[in-house]
Amino acid sequence: MPFTEIAVWSAMLGGLLTLSALAFADVVGGRNLGTVRNLMFVLITGASCVVMTGLPEVFFPELPPRLMAILKAGLGPLAGAMGLYFVGTWLGGAREDNQTHRLTAFGGVVLVTVAVVLVAIASQIDASHFHSLLLATAIVNMVPVLLALVVAARAARLGDPLARWMALAIVCLAIVTIGHYMHGLHVPGLGLGTQLVTAVVTVLFFLMSSVLGLLRNRHLRELARLSRVEHGSDPATGLPSGSALLADVEHAFWRSARMHHECSVICLYVSNLYELAETVGPGVEQQILVTLTARIRRTAGFRCTVGLYHPRCFVVAMSLDARVPPVKSTAARLALSVSLPMVVFDEQRERKPFRPRVGLGVVTIDPSNTTPMDAIHEAERRALAMAQAIKDDPKSSGEHGVETAPATLR
Repeated sequence: MPFTEIAVWSAMLGGLLTLSALAFADVVGGRNLGTVRNLMFVLITGASCVVMTGLPEVFFPELPPRLMAILKAGLGPLAGAMGLYFVGTWLGGAREDNQTHRLTAFGGVVLVTVAVVLVAIASQIDASHFHSLLLATAIVNMVPVLLALVVAARAARLGDPLARWMALAIVCLAIVTIGHYMHGLHVPGLGLGTQLVTAVVTVLFFLMSSVLGLLRNRHLRELARLSRVEHGSDPATGLPSGSALLADVEHAFWRSARMHHECSVICLYVSNLYELAETVGPGVEQQILVTLTARIRRTAGFRCTVGLYHPRCFVVAMSLDARVPPVKSTAARLALSVSLPMVVFDEQRERKPFRPRVGLGVVTIDPSNTTPMDAIHEAERRALAMAQAIKDDPKSSGEHGVETAPATLR
């Protein structure tokens, strides 16, 4: 094999090894079935491509020719079967399209059977007949490529936003399959340019398929997180709400009482949260809430309890001791941070300015004889009063609106 050809295939091998390492890191970090499928696909399909280049025989001349013949005959159809089944799973399986699921699952089973038959034939035939067997393997290997392209095009037509990119990746796979088998069959007229194109498209295909698998897995993890909203987290911000918020505030009270400290509850009421809903569109409040959550977390710190009482009202519970700043300065910094201008995006991705109008309510209580609900209600009442005062007279906002004296609670 010429040195230039070795260099081309070695560069391709390096790219595949890098993608395999990234897929393995994704398995370690993600720890779900989707990441394992992605790693298996990169390893087995990549191995079938490397075997067809002839690099193993160059690097390891002592490899038995019969073993290489078996690998060349069996790895391709096996990778095709696995890839076809994984494409069907990636497209949603039976829950999305039962026809696609049947086609990919049944096609995968048939291809595995064909791979076993080809391996059995390769282990028995003479070397003089291997060219015909490899040609049959190439024809068989184009079947899963065409089937995968059909199901991806069908999914794109039915509305899957990532399916059109998967169809493009499968077109690259068709080029990869044709290029590698033409090289393995020693088709005359192939030169360095063909080998270079095959190597580049091979790495491009694996890169595209890995990214698409990562995006779909991330989307599925996000849907799984949203399906657990009933456990007490707001879907947009991830903050505790409802009974989970009350439990967290009660725990903050217990911790403060155990250390013989007072505790402050701060409510930040965003009175104009839905102001842009008519002009920008529904869902803009989620962008605002996510931004405000980050601001509150950054200002309050991670020792405080932060939650969402309802979409307009954030709650911060903090213990008062000598090691934390005075509650008045913390509340003022929270009000200033939350009320800073921001930019949101409409459905056309155009920037829209928005400035939150925030009312602040603070109560400082003895946590040993006060319930979380009473403290939150009182702080919310003060925040509503301040928000109304700011609406009536915008000049009324400022530090004088922060009331930190102990509140009389039931």
